[in-house]
Amino acid sequence: MDLFARRELVKQKIAEKGSVLIAFSGGVDSSLLAVLAREALGAKSRCVFLDSPLVPRAAIAEAEDIARKHGLELEIISLNIMDDELFCANPADRCYRCKKKSAVILKRRSGELGFTCIADGMNISDTGEHRPGLAASAEEGIMHPFIEASISKADIRTLARDMGLMFWNKPSAACLASRIPYGDEITQEKLHMVEEAEAFLHMVGFSQVRVRVHRNIARIEVPKEDMNKIISIHPDVTTTLKSIGFSYVTLDIEGYRSGSMDEIL
Repeated sequence: MDLFARRELVKQKIAEKGSVLIAFSGGVDSSLLAVLAREALGAKSRCVFLDSPLVPRAAIAEAEDIARKHGLELEIISLNIMDDELFCANPADRCYRCKKKSAVILKRRSGELGFTCIADGMNISDTGEHRPGLAASAEEGIMHPFIEASISKADIRTLARDMGLMFWNKPSAACLASRIPYGDEITQEKLHMVEEAEAFLHMVGFSQVRVRVHRNIARIEVPKEDMNKIISIHPDVTTTLKSIGFSYVTLDIEGYRSGSMDEIL
């Protein structure tokens, strides 16, 4: 089945549900799914963005902008994940706990709207990674249309580009907790430091970047092609990140890779 046919299969599966609530992050995956759901169901589709300290403030603004430009109905609902002591202890299955709490909110809102289904942007590229949240979503009955249609992350970008969607090449993002090693406590302070450090690096021209927190050390990941650039401005980077609260600032010479904190598992 070609990619166009698989896209139509996604729309067909959504349409069969009659109504759908999209777990929306403003990333490429959930944004494309929301656009396809809108095409399939019109007003019987809606997006919910779960806001918490795990989410950079800039991500909310970006999600609102995407929703506005593509005619998506978007609600922002708070998720009090930092109240969960086991989550904040940062076990290897922290995503499982977060997805479970998220599902409670999404199912409640779906019920209030009288909707029949909740769907997210998980795709087959996610199935080969450490994704305990995927198991939690499946347990809660959340639909994964891209997985059902055998659509990968690369396919999603291709589809979004071919549909003329402006977010097709938006850099991958992940919750701020993914910057903290498993077993190290997740705190508001650490999350804020990561958010502020990455916001600075975005501002000076790095679209894809991660700042990993190893106690008082910032380990920066950028794509290998950006190594020379960040080294050339290292005095500004060091000064800024130390002013944020880091004692030491390092550059990971392996470069950016998604889920690098999972390499120890």
